[in-house]
Amino acid sequence: MFLKQNTNCSSSSIALLLCCCMLSLPLSLSAIPIPVHGHFTFHGNEFAARDFGNQLHSLPWAVLHPKKVSDVAATVKHVWQMGPAAAPTVAARGHGHSLLGQAQAPQGIVINMESLRGEMQVIKGKSPYVDASAGELWINVLHHCLKHGLAPKSWTDYLHLTVGGTLSNAGISGQAFRHGPQISNVHQLEVITGKGEVVVCSQDKNADLFHSVKWIRVLYTDFATFARDQERLISAEKTFDYIEGLVIVNRTGLVNNWRSSFNPEDPDQSNQFVSDGRTLFCLELTKNFNPGEEAAIDKEIRSLLSELSYIPSTMFVTETSYVEFLDRVHTAELKLRSKGLWDLPHPWLNLLVPRSKIQTFADGVFGNILTDTNNGPVLIYPVNKSKWDNRTSFVTPDEDVFYLVASLPHAAESEELQNLLNQNRRILNFCDSAELGVKQYLPHYKTPEEWRAHFGPRWEIFEQRKSAYDPLAILAPGQRIFQKSISIL
Repeated sequence: MFLKQNTNCSSSSIALLLCCCMLSLPLSLSAIPIPVHGHFTFHGNEFAARDFGNQLHSLPWAVLHPKKVSDVAATVKHVWQMGPAAAPTVAARGHGHSLLGQAQAPQGIVINMESLRGEMQVIKGKSPYVDASAGELWINVLHHCLKHGLAPKSWTDYLHLTVGGTLSNAGISGQAFRHGPQISNVHQLEVITGKGEVVVCSQDKNADLFHSVKWIRVLYTDFATFARDQERLISAEKTFDYIEGLVIVNRTGLVNNWRSSFNPEDPDQSNQFVSDGRTLFCLELTKNFNPGEEAAIDKEIRSLLSELSYIPSTMFVTETSYVEFLDRVHTAELKLRSKGLWDLPHPWLNLLVPRSKIQTFADGVFGNILTDTNNGPVLIYPVNKSKWDNRTSFVTPDEDVFYLVASLPHAAESEELQNLLNQNRRILNFCDSAELGVKQYLPHYKTPEEWRAHFGPRWEIFEQRKSAYDPLAILAPGQRIFQKSISIL
């Protein structure tokens, strides 16, 4: 099985049918009919050779458009039965937001998980949950939950991603400090192994519903103060519902960026503030509330902000609906698409930095290696490791608090792409030479040795799971962790 999360998943307000994370098939497929309710396509599959990263492009031999989970199981089982010599690889593709070909299957089979979208079900009771397919978009899950009076608490910043896509990579946002990543908030998973077997695991929990969001941004010039305030907020019992940070280096539009449409209540004040070439740090916060609670929530926000040390003249506030806030990145996506800036290469770099090393990282990277953030935002915020389920194969630094640092640029030209890739390498080289103990999030390594180093002492159990659930290494070739040509039995 090539799910990044294995076996049991801990409590959550959402129960999901993660109807597989698998991959590729062989040329003899056409000679042996596979009974499916959906269909295969052998031409016009160029979409399956592309992804959001727009850097690697591998055309599959076929694409399966399943209508039922049994279609996926039957296909993978057929590949498994072909044996190690003939079997191709199989990759599950959601909405195509991988960065470096992780959902591609060169000359194999890509499973179009979005074909599995269907009617979602809400199961009510002491621990209500919604039952959704792996190919469903989170924005649709959100609307369905709200329709039935549910609002799961752990979301990614962008909701036009598939359920299976984010769960296979944990799913992190500014709510993770309190609720953990999405994968720690799952009631049930239905997965398909590399043998074509259907396996289920489960647990449960509750959620609340909010109507509106107070959305706040404040600025800092000193990183240590900025980090201290973030850590204070994520450790407090009474705090904000969402906490993220942004790094601003030599750019205009300090309050806004392409990820969101933040409209401050006093736009004139926000427009007067300029960076003057400085490196600044923006703390982004939200507080959810219901009708009739605004006065009380404003008082609570003032109390929370009074304990922080941001630049007093740089507090910017706006108010929006709960759904509009959660779907804010999609609004920005539409603007970028209209300008032809969405389908560009995205050389993103996502790192998990131990709390004890974050100051060293900031001193060495911000303003030195990373000297401009006009091509895309740089996120930085701490999360509590205690909120993470350590039974998954997700690898974090070995400290109770660590920071997500995410550089999310786009490149309009090939020279610009190469410069950004070189910048990423310089950042990684700095982390290695300074021995910061950094782990990559959404990693893309090229050698088995690099993957073993990434997993560290957890490599052995990860390899055992792969051997047990996908012994022919059929699934997820785009991750480049296990080579199909090498037996792991």
